[in-house]
Amino acid sequence: MEHLECDVLVIGGGGAAARAAIEAARRNLNVVIVSKGAVGRSGCTVMAEGGYNAVLRTADPDDSFDAHFRDTVEGGAYLNDQDMVEILVREAPKRLLDLENFGAVFDRNEDGTLAQRPFGGQSKPRTCYAGDRTGHEIMMALLDEVRRLDGITVLERTMGYGLVRDHDGRVVGAVCVDLQTEDTIVITAYATVLATGGAGQLYPVTTNPVHKTGDGYAMALRVGCPLIDMEMVQFHPTGMVYPESVRGVLVTEAVRGEGGRLYNARGERFMKRYDPERMELATRDVVARAIYREIKEGRGTEHGGVYLDVTHLPDEVIEEKLETTLKQFLRVGVDIRNEPMEVAPTAHHFMGGVPIDADGKTPIPGLFACGEVTGGIHGANRLGGNALADTQVFGYRAGRAAAELALKLRRRGRRIQVRKTDAPTVESEIWSTVGQEDPIRVREKLRETMWEYVGLERSEKGLKTAIKTLNELKETVESGLDDEYGLRPVLEVRNMVEVAIAVARSALYRTESRGAHYRSDYPERDDKRWLRHTVYRPNGSLATRPAKITRLDPRQ
Repeated sequence: MEHLECDVLVIGGGGAAARAAIEAARRNLNVVIVSKGAVGRSGCTVMAEGGYNAVLRTADPDDSFDAHFRDTVEGGAYLNDQDMVEILVREAPKRLLDLENFGAVFDRNEDGTLAQRPFGGQSKPRTCYAGDRTGHEIMMALLDEVRRLDGITVLERTMGYGLVRDHDGRVVGAVCVDLQTEDTIVITAYATVLATGGAGQLYPVTTNPVHKTGDGYAMALRVGCPLIDMEMVQFHPTGMVYPESVRGVLVTEAVRGEGGRLYNARGERFMKRYDPERMELATRDVVARAIYREIKEGRGTEHGGVYLDVTHLPDEVIEEKLETTLKQFLRVGVDIRNEPMEVAPTAHHFMGGVPIDADGKTPIPGLFACGEVTGGIHGANRLGGNALADTQVFGYRAGRAAAELALKLRRRGRRIQVRKTDAPTVESEIWSTVGQEDPIRVREKLRETMWEYVGLERSEKGLKTAIKTLNELKETVESGLDDEYGLRPVLEVRNMVEVAIAVARSALYRTESRGAHYRSDYPERDDKRWLRHTVYRPNGSLATRPAKITRLDPRQ
């Protein structure tokens, strides 16, 4: 195997990965970014349209850190780590300023202050934006800074698969696969940062790009790291439904933030039945389940959606503030200035994942994490606009802490030595996955199972059916998958099966409904028994630990 050395290894290609790499490189360290796709174009950050939450008080002088904190914790159904939320809301404005210094241009008011729009579940308009292409603006600025700094090496189309450790059990890098040559590469580092994003591709209808197959979760499990709250999968309320080729593509929350209204096929503005006070700006779990119920009970459109309408808005508002959405629908023959969009829920964001502390440290020494691959910050349901802030706040913190560890170990003269068994074992696992079964068939069966039984609405019977099917698929994977289409789908499907089992088993374990996790057989939230994180261990066992409640307690 080829061997590369660096000070800090960052695995991922989105906003959190870029921010972590920038912060480490600022300390004159050698940083390597490994990305399965093109950096800045294969993650979810570049696709994020709506905005970045920060308390600036330009839209409402009465906004405050306390209000943003409360909105986030209440939106997360009190499962958030409240110390982490405090960090998120207080540092989001600072990291927004960093982005502007990197070159990002956000929309402004006539007086020159940053413009802010309302978003679901928030008591104040605090979402900063660049039209409805905010993530793209942020990602391009981050890429410019990555290119500007010395010391950052980018390896694209390279897939991280297995973390490696030294004799003390410290993570000291990863075995990666060059997806073009299918050669394996060992990259060693004093500190390793996981920033691989989520796993939306577990579902057939998703806003996520094809790269989001849960690789980081699987890598963490294989090195002995537990995962928390994996049942908490957010379904964005509004994805495109027609034509079939665009099903699941995100219709940004900015549409509702600018005044978009939801109607069923009968012309009823149905959110009056589900959240009459907040209406279309209720939290995503509430809006998604409302749309799901309208469709399920026969009040949906002919294509299996509901209508999202902005025809009452002035054309200039749509053209300026919803430019991307306008073009998105014009491409399929719908002019949203004159006719409504058809939308339905689509798998979007994982709130659970690798547990971290305030500096992105995981339970495994030498391993840090940031962005969507982590769990605990957003609780049981993420507020729109908090994800982009999360990538920057905790990307910065993880990169800083990883750099500090690398500098400390370098000063001590510590050499990076991989445990002799680790790299060969990982390489053996990679090639042992190759066999005769069709990985595409396995993947499609997995996705059908997840959508049917581990989607917006769950039950004990359905979850047990899913787990049985997923375990059978795991046996199929272990017997070997055909690499006719290359090694990538083989490795991705192996990861997807492991992560899908974690999601399904965690969902069965949590016998209540909370946030994005809805059990039809346990429809109520149970704060007495379940104000706790689920903990999915690498051996497949499950446990719980209390949610970190420091300020807001729903039981008081």
